[in-house]
Amino acid sequence: MKLINQTILHRALSFPSLLLVSLVLLIAVPIEAQDSIKKIHFLVPGGAGGGWDTTARGIGEVLTKTGLIAQASYENMSGGGSGKAIAHIIETARRQNNTLMVNSTPIVLRSLKRVFPQSFRDLTPIAAVIADYGALVVRKDSKYQDWNQVVRDFRANPRKIRIAGGSVRGGMDHLVAAIAFQAAGENPKKVRYIPYDAGGKAVAGLLSGETQVLATGVGEVLELAKAGQVRILVIAAEKRVAEAPTVPTLKELGYNAIFVNWRGFFAAPGISDQRADKFAAILKKMYSTPEWEAVRSRNGWVNLYKPRAEFVTFLEDQERQMSALMKKLGFLK
Repeated sequence: MKLINQTILHRALSFPSLLLVSLVLLIAVPIEAQDSIKKIHFLVPGGAGGGWDTTARGIGEVLTKTGLIAQASYENMSGGGSGKAIAHIIETARRQNNTLMVNSTPIVLRSLKRVFPQSFRDLTPIAAVIADYGALVVRKDSKYQDWNQVVRDFRANPRKIRIAGGSVRGGMDHLVAAIAFQAAGENPKKVRYIPYDAGGKAVAGLLSGETQVLATGVGEVLELAKAGQVRILVIAAEKRVAEAPTVPTLKELGYNAIFVNWRGFFAAPGISDQRADKFAAILKKMYSTPEWEAVRSRNGWVNLYKPRAEFVTFLEDQERQMSALMKKLGFLK
């Protein structure tokens, strides 16, 4: 009887310890599962076919094909020069734990112009991933065979040259054209810029004949150029792009102008540093895969990995540079 009582007592005394261990195990597993990243929802602040859309879907394709994540989904949310999507991810932050919003130089430009009240500081910067050089493009049947011809016509009558872009006035595509004409000794304020909501619609404006020239990024039109639908007249790069070796740079033609647009990802405000680091680490692993090289070369992108704190410093530097440039061009007081 004494032995039985000692056994019962031993079991009773051990129960709290066993319960504690069990609770730790039950709690630890869900926390780890919750913090792992198996799927990413890509929020695109513009329409289908534009540079943001192409970037999100291209990277989502690579991440799923390589098994770095199990699932990718996409949501296009146009409006307000990306202001609608930025406001959405901020206002719904608590349920955006798996969301990455793609953006680029315009988040800096439009914040400076007060197109929307937020800036990159209201989000969680994850990483810059690629760079895309500015390009000036015409339809395949355009009378313009080289950029010098466009400059001559602009010099004769700036109003006759309508230039499409997938950003608002004073936005990135507008700056590409303005810088190119300024480098030619012309007044950039005279550029007749026609803004469209994202690159896909700007391309449609060019192909329909609404405009004569398209200002954009190389990556947005490389496949169209390979398909013979458009011709890239010139690229605002330091040197020729490997994926478009026959296209000259502005510098080659005697115009000292370079314009490079980064693209990267932002998470919702308030996510943990641990989760933000995991997002950045997944994107870093992507670069070493052959699947990424296939997508990168297909779009003419340049690798530009700047994670977390480095990305923030990069954004702050660009903010200062773009502010000075926009004031010089008259787009910012």
